[in-house]
Amino acid sequence: MIQKKSLFHTVIIFTFLYLPLQAVEVNITEGLPYVDVDVDGKSVRIERIQDTKHKLKNSYSKTSRPAPPFSIQPFQPIKGIETVSELDVIDFLKNQVSLNKGVLIDARMPKWNKAGTIPGSTNIPFSILSAKNGDYIKKIFTLLGVKKEKKSWNFDSAHNLLIFDNGPWCQQGVRAMKNLLKLGYPKSKMLYYRGGMQYWQILGLTTIQPK
Repeated sequence: MIQKKSLFHTVIIFTFLYLPLQAVEVNITEGLPYVDVDVDGKSVRIERIQDTKHKLKNSYSKTSRPAPPFSIQPFQPIKGIETVSELDVIDFLKNQVSLNKGVLIDARMPKWNKAGTIPGSTNIPFSILSAKNGDYIKKIFTLLGVKKEKKSWNFDSAHNLLIFDNGPWCQQGVRAMKNLLKLGYPKSKMLYYRGGMQYWQILGLTTIQPK
């Protein structure tokens, strides 16, 4: 169990069960039925929906959207930024976010975030990460561990970022990464969860509605 208060005022405690104390039919992986996450003092259990007949009934059940703008994104839209899976997201929460070394960024606009997001994530809309939003960038970068040195930014102690959006048909995460790159954020400190909220929900993983 690890407890750590992050710069985003989110306390995350992880409990990983590898023993069949409470056997479930639909595990995250073999021997891992769930992960407990304490966000802002409230315990949230990341697990998969146990109803094996469950089907999505929200907008993520749609197969087709107008393209553009909702074109299918490449598996690796930006060379040098690794694309990761749901298991990597959970691992990132455990080994990066909980230790205040990383931030799981929901890059979607607030209306999408309010409808449901991944527990432990922080909503930083891609549109805010534009060079023209100097005041916002300064505040965000300070929280991300980026230091200002004269007219440039020092990213040596910057947090690792894992960025996601709605899914393979959404551009918001890619635009967030492109905006961060323009500001100098290193590719080596960014990861991309291409599956986004659609794949997260298709796999029946827990979502929360942020306050």
